[in-house]
Amino acid sequence: MANPSLLILAGDGIGPEVMAEVKRIIGWMGAKRGIHFDVSEDLVGGAAYDVHGVPLSDATMAKAQAAFAVLLGAVGGPKYDKLDFSVKPERGLLRLRKEMDLFSNLRPAQCFDALADFSSLKRDVVAGLDIVIVRELTSGVYFGEPRGIFKEGNERVGINTQRYTESEIARVAKSAFELARKRGNKVCSMEKANVMESGILWRDVVQEVHDRDYPDVELSHMYADNGAMQLVRWPKQFDVIVTDNLFGDVLSDCAAMLTGSLGMLPSASLGAPMANGRPKALYEPVHGSAPDIAGTGRANPIACILSFAMALRYSFDQGDEATRIEKAVEKVLADGVRTADLMGPQDGTPVTTTQMGDAVLAALDASL
Repeated sequence: MANPSLLILAGDGIGPEVMAEVKRIIGWMGAKRGIHFDVSEDLVGGAAYDVHGVPLSDATMAKAQAAFAVLLGAVGGPKYDKLDFSVKPERGLLRLRKEMDLFSNLRPAQCFDALADFSSLKRDVVAGLDIVIVRELTSGVYFGEPRGIFKEGNERVGINTQRYTESEIARVAKSAFELARKRGNKVCSMEKANVMESGILWRDVVQEVHDRDYPDVELSHMYADNGAMQLVRWPKQFDVIVTDNLFGDVLSDCAAMLTGSLGMLPSASLGAPMANGRPKALYEPVHGSAPDIAGTGRANPIACILSFAMALRYSFDQGDEATRIEKAVEKVLADGVRTADLMGPQDGTPVTTTQMGDAVLAALDASL
């Protein structure tokens, strides 16, 4: 049988640098664990615009549709700020999510013990934190119509439409309940049913899905603004949070900083099952392209490495190897290895991107 296919889109800024460390781990998996992939690479974001004049070519889109999984680095940078909105680097990422129908975005927020003091919150609030935010990714206010900037009388008006169908809500709710069954068996659904009709529908449908198919899972509902407050008050009350596209965007970034650094957080965007029974999937670190440090060797590759671990778990049925990588990262951090984003001004000399990759590979070797 052919090896499973993996499409790498390193993108812009620090994307190629952090992805280089992931490629070393992919090589390690083949050499030390006998797990091989058919890896191909292509362009996305500003890198694609520079070559093709669009942030994602049709040919690359076709490759993404055919791959078992897509691993993406980051997109964007100041070089592209003045481009028309339709060809900005971020539109390439949005096209991937939309056309692959990646409706369920999983963003873990895990605080490793070695980094608990690095969070802006007290240690007892974040130590041992392990939650996942499931964000609906292909509908809501980012895609609803009508949208645009229009002229009304003597002034302009910006319009974005929050729109959800029952089926869109139901499928992301099912994704959250299925995930919860493998974790703490608890889901909190967040919306604004007190002021938004879409929130009323969201709450109703999530409750219906729960009552019909997942009565064994503990379900609670919370207004999203209260949810933001609770995330910084006592985040360990949550296990799985499910919410819409806009609130998920905001709440997941809020949760990200509980862990101390965006450089630590992976994500998975999952869709409907393919012929192989696994979901269509795109994996990417939560952090952006960080153009201010691109090319300096200061980027933290851990989020991208952990994104590959998520790919092993959800797309390649290699949960044990995913755990191996996660434990290697945990050991490296416990040993005090730090990139610049994980250090204070008095903490000594940080390691480079490549040196962090070296440390993770050494920990993987030690796990054998």
